[in-house]
Parts: sequence; structure tokens; C-alpha cells
Amino acid sequence: MDKNTITGFVLIAALLIGFSWYNKPSDEEIAQQQRVQDSIANVEKKKAAAKQVADAAAAKANALALATDTTSLFHEVMSGKSTDVTLRNEKVELTLNTKGATVQKAVIKGFADRNGNNDVTLFDAKDQQLKFMLAGKETNLVTSDMYFTPSNVTDSTVTFTAATANGKSLTISYKLGKDYMLHASIQANGMAGMFSPNYNTIDVEWTDKCRQQEKGFTFENRYASLTYHLTEGGTDYLNEGKELTDETVEDNIDWVAFKNQFFSAVMIAEKDLGKNAKMTSIPQEKGSGYLKQYGAKMKTFFDPTGKQPTELEFYYGPNDFRLLQNVEEESKFGKDLEMQRLVYLGWPLFRIINRWFTIYVFDWLTKLDINMGIVLILITMLLKFITFPLVKKSYMSSAKMRVLKPKLDEITKKYDKPEDQMMKQQAMMAEYSKYGVSPLSGCLPMLIQMPIWIAMFNFVPNAIQLRGESFLWISDLSTYDPIIEWHTNLWLIGDHLSLTCILFCVANVLYSMMTMRQQRDQMVGQQAEQMKAMQWMMYLMPVMFFFMFNDYSAGLNFYYFISLFFSAAIMWTLRKTTNDEKLLSILEAKYEENKKNPKKTSGLAARLEAMQKQAEELRKQREEMERRKGH
Repeated sequence: MDKNTITGFVLIAALLIGFSWYNKPSDEEIAQQQRVQDSIANVEKKKAAAKQVADAAAAKANALALATDTTSLFHEVMSGKSTDVTLRNEKVELTLNTKGATVQKAVIKGFADRNGNNDVTLFDAKDQQLKFMLAGKETNLVTSDMYFTPSNVTDSTVTFTAATANGKSLTISYKLGKDYMLHASIQANGMAGMFSPNYNTIDVEWTDKCRQQEKGFTFENRYASLTYHLTEGGTDYLNEGKELTDETVEDNIDWVAFKNQFFSAVMIAEKDLGKNAKMTSIPQEKGSGYLKQYGAKMKTFFDPTGKQPTELEFYYGPNDFRLLQNVEEESKFGKDLEMQRLVYLGWPLFRIINRWFTIYVFDWLTKLDINMGIVLILITMLLKFITFPLVKKSYMSSAKMRVLKPKLDEITKKYDKPEDQMMKQQAMMAEYSKYGVSPLSGCLPMLIQMPIWIAMFNFVPNAIQLRGESFLWISDLSTYDPIIEWHTNLWLIGDHLSLTCILFCVANVLYSMMTMRQQRDQMVGQQAEQMKAMQWMMYLMPVMFFFMFNDYSAGLNFYYFISLFFSAAIMWTLRKTTNDEKLLSILEAKYEENKKNPKKTSGLAARLEAMQKQAEELRKQREEMERRKGH
């Protein structure tokens, strides 16, 4: 950079500084500008303050107008005195309150509770709340905040009316049926202008803390679930072991039930309870006196003009299969409600067994007016009688394999090398085929009995007829029968030891020993060795059953104990009445007859025979090769 350039920059800088100094405002001008800015700020503040005052005044005016409207329409029903109205018949007693005009307490007669009272209180005001909500143009109506005036009061009917100063009213009418059904009707009068033109639903919010009704908390809690019925058919429920809040049910539903093991509170809608209902089920702690916290948020039909009422029905009663079937006949809605599904009978196969066999047999036996323990014994004997041909066939198949064991031992010695295992199996199967014995025939009939065991596993805990019934040392067949109890909850065991569970597990050990001995008598070679290695598993299963069934009902454990007892007795009898020498001679005679009159084999028998011949050829080839190597 040369001297001339530097001189130019200095002159420009001096010019800019001089211009700025020359245009600098005086102190008086600066003060004037400050006064102007302060004045502008004050004006803005005043405008903001004025706006706040105006907004507050408008809000106050709106609130006052709304309050005036609300007061003029609803002040008569937003305060008052709450009184109870009781509806009763021989089966149930329902207490309704004028505040909210809903059932506050439900008592089911004729069923003792776990504290020894003669009747079961399903819920009371502190446990349950039901409210209907209407969203108006300017305000919302919530029935739980309204005081209704009762009229038409009898033991079976009551009409609650909430009337306004200008003739508008909301009416909720109830009629109690001959047993557990309560019909409800909600109807508006002169309220159409309060709602938008297309308004046609009423919000329903129902909550309930499901009480523990039985002695066994864990067992009862397993069968307590929020259950609902889909309009298109079928039922579903919230997982009883999980905490679920506002779970969405996307399909239309007809009814929702707050269910415990033996009793339910059910709400049924004529027009359905809408889509996207929100369901809640929260398990409660042991010792709280409650099983679940239930909740349901739903919508159903509502006509603001009052031309068509909202029709609902409520069921407060026992989970009795036949009784629930009859509920549909009492319902005025003409729907296939399938409320008997509240009695869980298991997955489809097991439900079919229970639905079309067990229940009919159980109904027939209970009509004989005999002790329920005897009923369980008779059902067990009947099932054993029906399955006896299968059991005998299974046993005889095992017996045939047992008497053929010496011949199979010879095959085992013949094919004693590891590489001969496949040929040994083929030879053994061929030997069975010669004598007309099928190893599989001993397994299949026993597997057929398993669905019966599982079906009874689902039926017995849900049979309300066993509730409170005593037998021998058992005070209540529907819950556990402790021989000792303690206050501390031990891991896996709980706080008691159930005698019927111990008997069941001991019987299971003894029966396992019997069946294992029978299986050892018919197994050869490696199969027998594997059987010895698996013995510990057979003994471990009854121990596992103890931890599973200690909390289960005495009726179920007693049924399994009796079933194992009869199974062992049948097995012992068959063993004592079977002559092995005579059976072997029959098999030999059949073998000789087949040799004299050979039949063309086909299917599996033909394939086994071909495999045996192939195995024999391979064996001879291998022996010839080993002989040549030796030379």
C-alpha cells in the first residue's frame, strides 16, 4: 500500500467522524426524543391494560350469562337432598339414590359371602359409580351431579325426574324383573334446543371396584375379568393379569360386564354401546378386599327430542350358565346376547365337551339333590366308564408289547452296534407287524382322555353350584381347603397348604410310578435306558403341580385325585386279570395263522416288510465284507 492510498483512507475516516459529530443531537433534542418514546410506551401499556380489562369484562359477562342460563335451567336440580329408593324381589335388592338416579348398591340374596353374611353385596356407593353425560351447546349435563325427584315408587318400579324452570326435564325410569334383570329407560322432554341438530348419543361412564367375594384371593382374581360382547357375535375380555387403562375396543359392543368368579354386574344396551369404547382393568393388591378396578367409557343412542327413549338393561346376579341363558328370554331387546359366555368353559374343543356333555350330566346329577362331592365322584365314574374301552385297548396294546419283549431283546442283541440303530428299529417294527401289534395304539387312546381332563379344569372352577358346598373335611369345594395357614406370603406356596392338592400330587406320584413300571416292562435296549434317565422328570411334574394347584379350588383337586385313584384301580385290575402266557399264545397262534394264510400286505405294513428285507440285506453285505477283511 503506497503513501497516497493511506492518505486517502485517513481523509475518508476523518470526513465520516466529522459528519457524525456535526449531526449529533443536542441534550435538549435527546431529552425530547426520550419523552416521545416514553409517551408511546405509556400509550401501548394503556392499550394493553384496557384490552385486559375488556377481555376480563367479556369473560365475566359470558360467565355471568352462562351462570344465568344454567341457574335458570338447572339450579333446581343441582342441589337438594339425597334419599334412597329400594327395589327388591326374592333374588336381589337394589338401592338407588335420588342424586344421580342410578343403582348405588346391589345385594344378591341367597349366597353367603366370605364373612359369613347371608347375602352377597356386589357393590355399594363407595365402590361403584355410573353417570350419563350430555354435551349441550352451552353447558354439559352430568347425571351424577343432579338431584332427581322419585315417583311411581313400588318394590319393582321407580321413576326419577329432573325438571327445569321452563319445562325441560330428564327422566330415568326403572323396572325390576322377577329375578336379576333391571330395565332402565332414559328420556328427554323439551331439550332438543340445548343440543346441536345432529346430536344423537349419550356418554356413559361406569366404574367399579370389584370386591373379593371368596376366600382364595389369587384363585378368584384369576377368574375376574372385564368382559364384553361384540354386536356381530362372540365375547372378549381384558387380560385379567395385566394393568390396562383406557384400552380401545374398536368394534360395536352389546354389553359390558364387571365380572368376578361367581357374580357379575352387566350393562346391556338396546342400540349397542358404540365403537371405540375405553375399557380399564387394574388388578388390586392382596389384602385390600378388592380384585380389580374396572372402568368403561362408552356411548349409546340418545334422542334429544324425547320421541324415542334410551333403553338399557342391567344384570346383577350369579354366573350360572343356565340362568344366564334364560336372561335372553327376559330381555326386551331380542338380541342373541350369549351371556352364558360369562361362565368360561375353555377353548373351543374343551368348551364343546363342557357345553354338550359336562353341563348336561352336572344338571342331571344336581337335580338328584345329593352332595356336590358325591356329584364329582359320580361324574368321574361316568367318565371312566365311557373311556374304559379306550383305556383297556391301550393297556392290552402295552401288554402285547410286554409279552413280546423277549423276542425284541433278541433283535436288540443282533443289532447292537451304533450304526445298526435304524435297522434295529425297522426290525422291531416288522416284528410288531408280524404279530399284529401297533406300538402307537397304546398312546392314542390315552391322548383322547386329555381333553376331558382339560375340560374339567375349566368347568369345575366356574361351577357356582360348588360354592359354599362342604364335603368330608372340605368346608367349601369352590376354594382351597387349608390344613395349615400362616400370615406371611411365601414364594410359590402362598400362605397355606391345601390338603386336596397334597392328595392329588401324592396320587400323581404313585400313578406315575405305576405307569413307568408298566412302560419299562415293554421297552428294550436304548428305550429302557432313556426311560431310566427320564424318571426324574416324571417325579418332578407332581411337584410342579403342587405349586400350581395349591391355590386352586378343593373341588378341582378332589376331582383330579379321584380320577387318578380310579385310573390306578383300573390299571391294577387289568394287570391282575391279564394272563401273559395266554396272551403270548394267542399272539403266536395268530402269527402261525398268518404264515399259513399269508395276506397281501399294503400300506405301512408293506413298507415295514420291505424295509426289514432291505435292512437284512445290508446286514448280510456288511458281515460278508468284514469276513473278507478278516481273511
